[in-house]
Amino acid sequence: MTPSLRTPAALLSDALRSDAGRPLVTFYDDATGERVELSVATFANWVAKTANLLQDELGAQPGDRLALLLPAHWQTAVWMLAAFSTGVVVAPGGDPGGADLVVSGPDTLDAARACKGERVALALRPLGGRFPQPPAGFADYAVEVPTQGDRFAPYAPVGPDAPALELPGGGAVLTAGEVVDRALGSAAALGLERGSRLLSALPYDTWDGLAAGLLAPLAADASVVLCRNSGALSAEQLERRKDAERVTHTAV
Repeated sequence: MTPSLRTPAALLSDALRSDAGRPLVTFYDDATGERVELSVATFANWVAKTANLLQDELGAQPGDRLALLLPAHWQTAVWMLAAFSTGVVVAPGGDPGGADLVVSGPDTLDAARACKGERVALALRPLGGRFPQPPAGFADYAVEVPTQGDRFAPYAPVGPDAPALELPGGGAVLTAGEVVDRALGSAAALGLERGSRLLSALPYDTWDGLAAGLLAPLAADASVVLCRNSGALSAEQLERRKDAERVTHTAV
């Protein structure tokens, strides 16, 4: 794909114009048996709602730093694109103590409490379910996001030179344009092209995991089968999944 503007949000907008109904993210959690498939249109709707939550309810400003304490998951992918859309710098696995906002899964709530700003928690339950009891000091994403608007417009334009992604491990901060350039490079290295279907079992704690798990397929007009807790699968089970999902490429 040649993006109309060198930003991750523009990649998603271009994918919507190209084929909104095609699958973009298919997610498996082999600890729960969950399978979720999101088309480009459905994924973009979740991104818009989450970006509105970030901008309007949480008061996030361009340049704010968001510590993203979540595993490789379809909702993590949504949060990354929502942050990119608002101009918020997303830091996967980043230090919540130095962040303006934190988004946490159920296993990192204690660490997330170090954030002095807004805190959001995700239960990561099947079908995007809420916590049975909301964790103290956190907004429950599953409660807050459904009422948000289905369309998003940033208060200030987010251009290619805006800071966008702090690389995992406290690395360099990439601009939106650099994220797109790296995503296109990773897509080429993986051999992805329009219509490719990449199975990724990589965690989101490295650039390679972020690229395989969302950014490279998005840049290539391809799709990802994102697998969590797949280590217990036998080689035969994995091959059956590849066949069932029409996988063309793998990153494991």
